[in-house]
Amino acid sequence: MKPDIPVALTQRGPAEHERREQIINAAFDHFRHYGYAKTSVADLAKEIGVSSAYVYKFFESKQAIGEAVCSQRVGQIGFALRQIADINESATLRLRTIFKTLMNKSLELFFEDRKLHDIAAAAAAQHWTSAQNHRAEVYSIIRQVIIDGRESGEFERKTPLDEVCLAITSAMTPFSHPLMLEQKTPEQLGERVVAITSLVLRSLSN
Repeated sequence: MKPDIPVALTQRGPAEHERREQIINAAFDHFRHYGYAKTSVADLAKEIGVSSAYVYKFFESKQAIGEAVCSQRVGQIGFALRQIADINESATLRLRTIFKTLMNKSLELFFEDRKLHDIAAAAAAQHWTSAQNHRAEVYSIIRQVIIDGRESGEFERKTPLDEVCLAITSAMTPFSHPLMLEQKTPEQLGERVVAITSLVLRSLSN
């Protein structure tokens, strides 16, 4: 499977439904306060005034609910990066901004509450579809910028495109993976993101 092809999340019932959003929002609040491991489907059902059986009409398991929460939250990061990729600036500047924004948004999301970090870490460690789709979205964004840079003459064209995109996406992992982010201070991460981005840009220069 190409790394830029997302996979649909497993779901039950209609995709657009008020109850589905209500369950996701209740889950987000519970995960923030009590943690993913200590939250049950029964807890979520009680929160919104329905039975557990009713919740299972929309989600096949607690993990499926967790995946929906993660997908919704990391989708905010993907949206921010896509906006940068679409602006009318040089590919070089966009790539540098994407690296920094990915780090800042990931820190903000995963560490605004320790309980949210725990579910993000579980998603990454257990290879949840939501985490895989986030990587696919980042890959797709990088691919867009690299193509633009090649067309403008900023970046070299000899190296296979998919090889370049995969290498850059891998280089971004320390600035987006919740378990790796917690190994360094924000200051250390800031220094490293500048150094690695500069190294990547030198390797891309024509």
